[in-house]
Amino acid sequence: MDKLHILLAASEVVPFAKSGGLADVAGALPKALRALGHDVRVVMPRYYIVDKEKYGLKALKGSLGVPMGSMGEVWAGVYESTLPGSDVPVYFIEHEGFFGRKGLYDEEGKGYEDNDNRFIFFSKAVMQLAKKLHFRPDVIHANDWHTAAIPVLLNTTYAFDPDFKYTGSLLTIHNLQYQGKFYKGAMDVLGVGWEHFNADELEEFDSINLLKGGIVHADAINAVSQKYAQEIRTPEFGCGLDRLIDAKAYKLYGILNGIDYEEWSPAVDTFIPATYDLDELSGKALCKTALQKEFDLPQQNEIPLIGLVGRLVEQKGITLFSAAMEALMKMDIQIVLLGTGEKWAEHFFSECASKYPEKFACYIGYRNDLAHKIEAGSDMFLMPSLFEPCGLNQIYSLRYGTLPIVHATGGLDDTIENYNSADQSGTGFKFYNATPEALIGTVQWAVDTWYHERSAFKQLQHHAMSKRFNWEEAAHGYEDLYRHIIQGRLKSKEHK
Repeated sequence: MDKLHILLAASEVVPFAKSGGLADVAGALPKALRALGHDVRVVMPRYYIVDKEKYGLKALKGSLGVPMGSMGEVWAGVYESTLPGSDVPVYFIEHEGFFGRKGLYDEEGKGYEDNDNRFIFFSKAVMQLAKKLHFRPDVIHANDWHTAAIPVLLNTTYAFDPDFKYTGSLLTIHNLQYQGKFYKGAMDVLGVGWEHFNADELEEFDSINLLKGGIVHADAINAVSQKYAQEIRTPEFGCGLDRLIDAKAYKLYGILNGIDYEEWSPAVDTFIPATYDLDELSGKALCKTALQKEFDLPQQNEIPLIGLVGRLVEQKGITLFSAAMEALMKMDIQIVLLGTGEKWAEHFFSECASKYPEKFACYIGYRNDLAHKIEAGSDMFLMPSLFEPCGLNQIYSLRYGTLPIVHATGGLDDTIENYNSADQSGTGFKFYNATPEALIGTVQWAVDTWYHERSAFKQLQHHAMSKRFNWEEAAHGYEDLYRHIIQGRLKSKEHK
């Protein structure tokens, strides 16, 4: 198989900067592609939270000129490092005016007013960097709205540039809710010509929609699970772009994310008080006792403990969960929550912890070590998300023998098999309506299984811990898609 040259552009990459699942993909997929023998390189902004010393960033010689339309040419610095544990190069675009700030996209919940210019600049810098490095990518892999301008640029400004003659584009949608909608004046900065400001390309309600433009111009688009790829074609999940995406279904794919089992496995986890695995689960009971102690809950192994880790935002189903809380607290269970987000939710769950000190405890904030401890110490894991493009915690939970209770949407539906009492198959418990009643009923079902069908519960744990969602499998999916894109690009060039 011939080696592919892939340039992956993302606004966040683990471990350098992270706000969500996009960073996990951008940090893991390139390593898996490299293991398949491909020349893959990553580009991201050099935010001020990216520590030059810690990650050994080295400056590339010379500056990078970035043509910014009506703003003129803007100059950037470039730093280079590698993804930890690999030889995959990572290039950091440095510009103090755009990226020398505390946050990635916002501060204190308020988005930066120049996010359009910031990420148009970044997208153009990616193109200019490839030229500077004399790197001719077979495919540029763009991610979400922040880099969605790249497929547009490839088909317009750079359409006749010999460096990109055969370069194809893939746009991955990690979360359709965020689309990069801005004042139409951004067209002058994008500089592709106002003829592209129309309802079939970049225009939406007299504003610019960068993700829309990317969807139209990319050679292929993909979502991070098969179910989410279907869902975004519907009005319920399409966030206003469902008709466009449905029209582009011929180039839409679903590739499920993998997880890093070197970090998320109870057999090797350094954050948990006792390791365990499929053939020896005794360590899980020790993890549960330690978790109850950490959250100041009664240390009773016979009571099922349910964990939640996630952002306290509407998408994650916190309204459902809060509405179900009173009914849940009547059950013979314990619940621990780790998360931060909307102020009302932080206040509500803190109040619940005071009201039900024997049954509910929460940590408002985020601690990676505590996330690991909750995965290992809980018996079940609740994810009531209204929509979930892929989801990672339910996959972590499987590996830890912590049975997921999930709303059957997106990646949650793709990764969890519903319990079937007839043959004791399955890996968790699913509810199909996004209502408090459905959530309460499914938690009750899981709790009843714990109390009255313990052998079945253990069988489910066995199934769950046996499942694997590796990055290697995802990388093969992307490799096939890249080759499909390249083939299509070559054919279209031959016909011109």
